Amino acid sequence: MLTDTLIKLFKRDLNKLKLEIDSYKTESHLWILDKDINNTAGNLCLHLIGNLNHFIGAILGDTGYIRQRGLEFSLKDVPKSDMLKQIDATITVVENTLKDLPVGALEKEYPIVVFKEPMTTEYFLVHLATHLAYHLGQINYHRRLLDA
Repeated sequence: MLTDTLIKLFKRDLNKLKLEIDSYKTESHLWILDKDINNTAGNLCLHLIGNLNHFIGAILGDTGYIRQRGLEFSLKDVPKSDMLKQIDATITVVENTLKDLPVGALEKEYPIVVFKEPMTTEYFLVHLATHLAYHLGQINYHRRLLDA
């Protein structure tokens, strides 16, 4: 079932996110902007946490999470330990929400319009998985370029 696959992929990549964030030798380097790099690794991490807690946790799982998207990109110097705890909490939210989706939920329309037109929940969850992987790759390059 696709739900089981998505749970495995989200858990895999969120655990990789934890590894990337934890692998910064110098914690302050999580917040470096350089040349044409528009987002810090720390802000990308906060963005992924907010994104998944909103679109999966709050919208599909009714967790009550209130997203503050602007803060995902404006907060600075959030301790690495806090971000790692938030990633762990996000893993739990994603896993529990997807595990508890009713049969047939993936084929239904996602509850809110995100890209100016309706889409299935399945389509949007696959999008969220690829969005996570995209930013995970950016964080990996950021770390290897700026935390050498």
